[in-house]
Amino acid sequence: MATIPIQTIFMPETTFGVAGTSEDYRTFSTQRGPIISEERVPKMRPLTEDEIKLVLEKLSKFLGDNLLHMIENPSNPHLFRLHRDRVFFLSEKLLKAAGCIPRKNLLSAGQCIGKITKGRKFRLGITALHLIARYAPHKVWLNPAGEQAFVYGNHIIKRHVGRLTADMPSGAGVCVLSLNGDLPLGFGTSAKSTAEIHTAPTEAISFYHHADVGEYLREEADLV
Repeated sequence: MATIPIQTIFMPETTFGVAGTSEDYRTFSTQRGPIISEERVPKMRPLTEDEIKLVLEKLSKFLGDNLLHMIENPSNPHLFRLHRDRVFFLSEKLLKAAGCIPRKNLLSAGQCIGKITKGRKFRLGITALHLIARYAPHKVWLNPAGEQAFVYGNHIIKRHVGRLTADMPSGAGVCVLSLNGDLPLGFGTSAKSTAEIHTAPTEAISFYHHADVGEYLREEADLV
């Protein structure tokens, strides 16, 4: 994988840090609510160098060299922000637009892609699925029975695999899709290489579950 200069991730900070994603995402603000002191509101801020390393290491597991295409976009520059241990990804244009909203009124600006745990590890969340689906080099497509099992939080066994990427190594990050319509369902890691999966028993675990779209129902309150 190509080396990514850390300084390319840090962007000039505006009045207050905000976090987000592409232009398709809107900036939300509260219309009414309790009066909160500005000093008591957690500030969205740029990530530290150590935090950036955590995020890039995890993203590179799923995106490989395509990570460069995600973060280096001269026509529409994007950046990372941290708020309450959640990591957000947003465009510079959205960041500037959100800067006119008082910090105490800003609820969200862009897309949460994961969180940094108390143990100082970065956990990639299901809300990052559209980025993984777009840039992941390794993918697996599930048959209907496999789709249902996966969105209930289960690992993927061989008989549920309809199609998979060639030359995939063991331990690689993969995007999980529906065989009908290429609908992204979540992501995980390969338990075996492509060659090993082809020769494995039908009930053998081929991919480990990491996150699935069923979490929008099961864990709605904890996503952001």
